[in-house]
Amino acid sequence: MKKVTLILMVFILCSCTSVQNKEYGDILNEFTLKKEVPNVYQTGYKYFIPKGLSRKKYFLYNDVLTSNKYDYYLYVDIISYYNKLEFNYKENDFSYYSKRLKFNKKRGYLEINLQENDQYLIEIMFNYAKIEVMVDKKDINLALKYCVTILNSIKYNDKIVENLVSSNALNYQEEIYNIFNTTSSDSTLKFDEDVSESEENIAPEEYKDSDLIS
Repeated sequence: MKKVTLILMVFILCSCTSVQNKEYGDILNEFTLKKEVPNVYQTGYKYFIPKGLSRKKYFLYNDVLTSNKYDYYLYVDIISYYNKLEFNYKENDFSYYSKRLKFNKKRGYLEINLQENDQYLIEIMFNYAKIEVMVDKKDINLALKYCVTILNSIKYNDKIVENLVSSNALNYQEEIYNIFNTTSSDSTLKFDEDVSESEENIAPEEYKDSDLIS
């Protein structure tokens, strides 16, 4: 039993070390090729939360995930997905790291900028969704792995999305957030506190994902 536990610990440590030693571009390439089975079901889409993260708070199309050290803010843009909106991201020479993304016909961008208290703001938009998280420099690699894994795993339900858009069911405050714009330096990385309770933790019965197990 002790031998098995020791082997497991070595495996975990080696996995973390391998991620920490990778270049940002290598992490992007590696984890956009992996196919994860979704374990979270929302209205019109589903996605995979990797081990090490958990859901802290969620709305219809905004989730807060946590590693107990950092909060990850996920925004999903159903309308842009429905319209297959195209955009052009110009890489920012003044950023700590800036890269235009394109993998398997999915497009987006990654931008990392130094903020106050020597922390770095990671903004990654991919597959019509975006994650923002503020981390210490030593944790950028692991945070990036989490972000890429989540965004790449998002699968949309076209039928539900079409019903939502055609019925104007997306007329609520969360829709305003623009995932294609980078966040200003004074961003507080939090959702609008004015969102009503009726919009939180809801999946309208007529739009529930058909794959959701009751």
